[in-house]
Parts: sequence; structure tokens; C-alpha cells
Amino acid sequence: MKIDNEVFYDKLRQISLPIIFQSLMLALVAACDALMLGRVAQEEMTAVSLASQIQFVQNMFLMAITAAGSILGAQYWGKGDRKTLQRLFSLMLRSAGILSLFFFVACEMVPGVLMSIFTGSEELIAIGSAYLRIAGWSYLLTGLSQSCLAVMKVTDHVEPCAYISSSAVILNILFNAVFIYGLLGAPRMQARGAALATTIARVIELALCIGVCAGRNYVRPLWSELLRGERRLARDFWKQCLPLMGGSLFWGVGFTSYTAIMGHMGVDAAAANSVASVIRDLVCCACNGIGSAAGIIVGNALGAGKLELGKAYGIKLRNLSFVIGFASMGLVLAVTPLVVRMVILTDTARNYLTGMMVIMAVYMIGRCVNTVTINGVLDGGGDTLFDMYSLAVCMWGIAIPLALLGAFVFHWPVLLVYACTCLDEVGKIPWVMIRFAKYKWVQNLTQD
Repeated sequence: MKIDNEVFYDKLRQISLPIIFQSLMLALVAACDALMLGRVAQEEMTAVSLASQIQFVQNMFLMAITAAGSILGAQYWGKGDRKTLQRLFSLMLRSAGILSLFFFVACEMVPGVLMSIFTGSEELIAIGSAYLRIAGWSYLLTGLSQSCLAVMKVTDHVEPCAYISSSAVILNILFNAVFIYGLLGAPRMQARGAALATTIARVIELALCIGVCAGRNYVRPLWSELLRGERRLARDFWKQCLPLMGGSLFWGVGFTSYTAIMGHMGVDAAAANSVASVIRDLVCCACNGIGSAAGIIVGNALGAGKLELGKAYGIKLRNLSFVIGFASMGLVLAVTPLVVRMVILTDTARNYLTGMMVIMAVYMIGRCVNTVTINGVLDGGGDTLFDMYSLAVCMWGIAIPLALLGAFVFHWPVLLVYACTCLDEVGKIPWVMIRFAKYKWVQNLTQD
């Protein structure tokens, strides 16, 4: 089916640009944490980067909950069923709230145990534990605000969603400067200051979400169903969520394993990897935004019963993902000299960082293609199991075992071990293309 390119690109631009901007602003928080703490001490920067992996794991679960809600929500919104979307909102809030409470308790009760997963350095454990005890309060609120923002995205309120996240990020960065360096009469808290800034920003973000959602034409949850919902909808939700959660768990724990492996290869390797991870997250903002928009565009068409149109949109987005991938590779190579000079690192860590950036440039091709195709198009049509299968094979069956053997058995060089952690995304591109061409994702998930 031939599609109107002007209409397609206009819709893609309207949805993706605010999401890209939102992703960029969120990634800037980690970048500013690394940059500001990197100007204080390498140990402070590294400890916070390792401690932030706890929130990274939490976000993997939250992404599954909000993604399942977005998949069904986009289709029900395309169908025009507002009442079911309200029920879905309540279900998302309940699930995300329970999850966030678990991570909050863990950060407050056993922060040292959590830090010991990523490093054996007593100094880094002490700094990271102090960070987690404060940042844990922000983890308690994250699930609620992310559920609100997810519903806003699929109901044509992408711009207010971006404004809320951006405002919270800007405040986070400003509070970072105040509390890390002790400006405006505030105490100089260093790593603990970064945690306090994040917590204050999350409180403001949730308050803005509540205020905006109270306006006209916004979908609000059905509070009567917050503790007990409709069974059929819950069954459809968990049918999408559980595979996504399995995939998120594989991916989140896998990425955390990569960080732990690099963390146990020495402070220099951990510091270089921390900086490289920040750059990766910044560059991935474009493919994250296009991927989110792909799920909404494809989901709207499929939910409205326009299966051929949804299929045509998916093919167009798949092709676009390769363009984004090669552009991202070029961007990483272009900024490498600037990044290496920006933070205070030892000579050894600086050499590691240069090599990691070159390896990451190639990795970006696979990351962009897979994000748009799997997390956007395939998930938009409810084909959520494939992501979990591909991660189980490529990440857990190949990349992680090679990295573990290289680091702890064969004692390979740091850069070779890092290259092993980047194998999974590039290696599964052919498999992803085969799955896409089967068109199992072209389906209407809504019920009357």
C-alpha cells in the first residue's frame, strides 16, 4: 500500500520531536551528573554512575509497564475508546506504584549490598550507598509520573509531556550545581547533592503531571478501579507486559552486568565506561524518540482496523532506522575528541575512553535499527515475545558469556571485553529483519 509521505513525515515529526527532546533532556541529567562530579573527583563520578544502575534496572521494569500500556493505549485511542483507556491508566498506576515501592525499600534498607554488586571498592560502595539513601525517595515517585507521561503521549498530548519532563530536567541540573558544589549558601554535598537534586526534581515532575492531567480533554484514571480493575483488560495488559518485562529484565540486567564487569576491571575502566555510557544515552535519544513514535503511529492505524496502512508505516519506519543508525555512528565519531578532553581522567582511562567511543560508533547502527524496528514497529502490533527471545540468545547466550570469560578467565584487554558487550545489538540485525518480514505484528489488539 502506498502512503502519503507528506502526511507520514508530518505525523512522525509531530510525535517524535517532543519525545526526542524529552529523551535528550533526561539523558542530560546523567551527563551533567558525570560532568559536574567529574570536575570534583573521579571516584565521586564513578560511584554515582554505578549507583545509578539501580534506577536503570527499575526503569527496565517501568518501561515494560508503560510500554504495555502504550501499546494497548495507542490502539484503543485509534479506535476512539476513551473509557477503556481510563481503566488502563488505573492499571498502569497500580502496577508501577507497587514496583517503585519495592526499589525504594531496597535503597533505604540495603544500599551497601546493592553497591557491592557493581564494585569491590570500599570507597565507591560508601559514596554510592550515601547517594542511594537519598535518591531512593525519587525512585518511589518515578513510576507514577512515568505512567502519567505515557498516557499523555498516546493521547496526542506529546508536547505538554515533553514540557513537563524538560522542566524537571532543567531544575534537576540547576539543583545539581547548587548542591554538588555548595552554591547559594547550600552545603557542598558532592554525590549526595546529585541525589537530592534528582529527588526534588521528581517531586516537581509528579506535581506538574497531576496539575496538567486535571485539565480538559486529558485522560484521567478511574480512581474506583485503582485497586481493583476489569479482568479482561488486565489479562490483555499482562499478555503484552510479561514478554516486555522479560525482555526488559534480560536487557536491563544484561546492561547492568556489562557495567559490573567493567567495574571489576579497575577504576580506570569503570570511569571510562561511565563516560561512554552517558554519551551512548545522549546519542540514542533520536532512535528512542523515533521508536516511541513508531509504536504510536503503527498502533493507531492497526487499532483503527487499517491493517495495510499500519503495515506500510512499519516498512517505512524500518527503512528509516538504518538512516538513523549510520547518522548516529558518524555523530559518535565526531564528538569523540571533545568528550575525551571534557572530563578529568587518568591517562589510562582516557585511552580506554577513546577506544570505547570508536567501538560504540559501530554499535549504534544495531542499537538504532533494533530500537525502531523491535521496540517501535513490532511492539506496536503486539509482537512483544520476539524482543525477549532475541535478548536471551544474543545478549545472554553470546555477549555476556564472552565478556565474563574475557574479563575473569582469559584476562583479555579492557577494550576487547568492552567490544564483547556491544556484540548483541549488531549481531541480531539479520534475525530482526527476518522476523519483521513475517508480518506477525500486523494485528488489531482491541476488543469491544
